[in-house]
Amino acid sequence: MAAVAMNTAPAVRGSMAAIAFLSAIMTWSRKVQHDPEKCAAVFRKDRTQNNNPKGREAAMQSPADILEGIWTSAGGDKAALARVRLTGEEPQIPSSFRVAVAGQTTIAAAGLAAAEITRLRSGEVQDVHVDMRHAVAECRSERYLRLDDKPPPPARDAIAGVYSTGDGRFVRCHTDFPHHRDAVCKVLACEAEREKVQAALMRWKGEDFETAAYAAGGVVALMRSHDEWSALPQACALAELPLISIEKIGEAPPKPWPEGDRPLAGLRVLDLSRVIAGPVAGRTLAAHGADVLLVSGPELPAIPWLTIDTGRGKLTTFIELKSEAGRAQMRALLKDVDIFSQGYRPHALAALGFSPEEAAKINPGIVYVTLSAYGHAGPWAERRGFDSLVQTTTGFNHAEGKAAGIDGPKELPAQILDHATGYLMAFGAMMARARQAREGGSWHVRVSLAQTGRWLWNLGRLDGGLDTPDLTGEAVHAAFIESMPSGFGTLKAVRHSALLSRTPAQWSRPAMPLGSHPAQWPVRS
Repeated sequence: MAAVAMNTAPAVRGSMAAIAFLSAIMTWSRKVQHDPEKCAAVFRKDRTQNNNPKGREAAMQSPADILEGIWTSAGGDKAALARVRLTGEEPQIPSSFRVAVAGQTTIAAAGLAAAEITRLRSGEVQDVHVDMRHAVAECRSERYLRLDDKPPPPARDAIAGVYSTGDGRFVRCHTDFPHHRDAVCKVLACEAEREKVQAALMRWKGEDFETAAYAAGGVVALMRSHDEWSALPQACALAELPLISIEKIGEAPPKPWPEGDRPLAGLRVLDLSRVIAGPVAGRTLAAHGADVLLVSGPELPAIPWLTIDTGRGKLTTFIELKSEAGRAQMRALLKDVDIFSQGYRPHALAALGFSPEEAAKINPGIVYVTLSAYGHAGPWAERRGFDSLVQTTTGFNHAEGKAAGIDGPKELPAQILDHATGYLMAFGAMMARARQAREGGSWHVRVSLAQTGRWLWNLGRLDGGLDTPDLTGEAVHAAFIESMPSGFGTLKAVRHSALLSRTPAQWSRPAMPLGSHPAQWPVRS
C-alpha cells in the first residue's frame, strides 16, 4: 500500500488561539508531571468498573441513590428525598450506558429543588414524581416536537458528522453553524461537500486536524477511547472538580421571595444560551413559574427547531452586546435579575463587562450560572464544544461502538450530556437562590458537558443495554405530549416529566420567534 502523505501543520500556526492553547497544554502538563500516577489513579477504578461486568453489577447504584448523591452534593436536606417517587426500570432506550437514569435523576433533582423552594416560601410540602420513560422522552424532546403536525426537518448540516482520517482515526465535525462549517473547509482547503471533506481528511492525522480546526475557529473532536481521554491533562483537571460547583463570590443581604403561588413566581432569569443545555435550563425554570428572558442577537446563528422546543415559557429579545447601547440595556436588565444563566465561552462575557464578579457588583445577591463544554479548569477550559463532540472525545462513542461490535464511533441514543447538564444548571440555580434567601451573598454556579459525562460514565454500564427496543415517536405521542399555540403554529411537544403534587409544571407563555419582545422585564404581579 502506498504511503499516505500527512498534513501535520496547523493551517493557522501563528494564530493567537493556537499559541494560547499550546501554552495551556504545557502549563497543565507540567502540573501533571509532578505526580504522573495521580491522574491515572483517579480513573483506574472507573476503568475496572466499566470493563468488568461483575464489577459493574456490584457497583451499580439505584436511581434513588444517584439522586441522593446529586441532591446532597449541593447541600440539599436528605429528609426531602422521602418526598420523591422514581418509577420505571432501565434500560428504556438502546445503550450500554445509563442514559435513562441520568435523565430521570437530573430532572428529579430540579423538580425537588422547585418543591423545596415552595416549602421555603409558603411552608407547603409537596411530592415529586418522575417516571423514567417520560424523562427519557423529555431528554429527546427535540425529536418528538411537531409543528402543525409536521415533524422536524433534518437537523444537521450536510457535512456534519464522522469522518476517517489518514492515520486510521475518526473525527467528528460540528458544522451546524455557518462559521464553524467555514472554519473546517478553510483548514481542509475544500468545498463544503461531504465527499470532498472526506478526501481532504485522508491527508491529515486526526489529532493534527482537531488542533488545526480548533485554532481556526472550528469545532471538531477526535474520537478517543476512555483510556486515551483519561490520560489527557483536561481529564485530570475535571477529576478535581465537583459535578456542580456552587461558590459564593460576594457579599449581599438575603433577598426576600417575591409574591406568587408557584415555586419560582416573580423570579427573573436572563438566559444567554443557545442549542440545548442552557436553553433547557431556562425552559425548566420557566416551567416552575420564573420570568425567563432569552437574550440573543439578530446576527447570531440559531437552530430553529431547537429554539422552538426550548423556547416554551420564555420571553425573547435581541440585544447587541458589542455596542455600548446594547451593553447599557443588559446592565439595566441585570439590576433586577435573580438568575443570570449563560453558555458563552469563558471570558467572552467578561470582555464585555459581564463576568460573574462584575454582575455581582451591578446586582449584589445575583445567582450567576455558567455552562462550558469541557469545564472551567484545565487546558481545554476555553475550548468550544457540543454534546456530540464531548461524547466523541471523552470515550462514549468509542465504548458504545465496541459494545455494538462496530469498528468506529456509535452515538448515545440521546443528547444526554446536553439535557442532563441543562437540568443540573436549573437545579444548581435554584439551590443557589435558596441559599441566597437564607444566607445572603452572590453566587456562581458552574457546570460542564464533560463533567456531566464523567458523572454518567461513573454510573456504570448495562450489559445487553444495546438490545433494548428504542422508544418510538408513536409511544411518546400517545403518553407524554401536550398541544399548545405558539408564534410558529400549533405545537405538540413533550410535557415536563417532573410532576409536583401542588404546583404542577406548566409553560404560561408560548414559544415565540427570537426577538419578539422588548428588552424589559414584565411587571411583577
